[in-house]
Amino acid sequence: MSEYDEDGPADDLEDVDDALPVGLPEPPHPIRWDTLSADEAEAEWLDLNAWVSWLRRAYGLPASVLPPFWYRHEELLWELSALHLHWLGAYDPEQHGSAPIAWHADFAAARERLRDWVSTSGTRLDRDRPTRVTDWPGEEPTDHGAEIVIENRDEDFVDFVAADVARRRDRDGRATGGVDPATGEVLD
Repeated sequence: MSEYDEDGPADDLEDVDDALPVGLPEPPHPIRWDTLSADEAEAEWLDLNAWVSWLRRAYGLPASVLPPFWYRHEELLWELSALHLHWLGAYDPEQHGSAPIAWHADFAAARERLRDWVSTSGTRLDRDRPTRVTDWPGEEPTDHGAEIVIENRDEDFVDFVAADVARRRDRDGRATGGVDPATGEVLD
């Protein structure tokens, strides 16, 4: 008798699919932030933000390692996103028992990289400026923008994500001729 079917061996994939455990999360997969749809990005932003908030408190990380405005800096976004995925994999119930210690070793290296990113990014505890990019010979000078004071981090995060999602919806709408590819509905 098959482990998948009480009446005998599973004859087709439908029988196998019906017998698989329900409710297990999808395994973590790399996230390409630059290619996410608006809906995917919104979900990933919220998930990553919750995890980063937990990480900051659980490990007592100072702003020199994990600044409040990390989401405004691609270098910090990509680093923290990779660290989050690594953590999800290390603490997956199907993972080997030594995976968490490997994550902690990698976390130590990641903290050093985060310190480097923070020191060059220009983000601080209560203010932020765009990361300065060195112009190469022959390039037009980059307008780096000014430093701004941000009084409410959570409000700024919500506004930032809303603007990112709106930009992606606009991009997605242009790419699909104004039609949502999943539903066929006309996008606003």
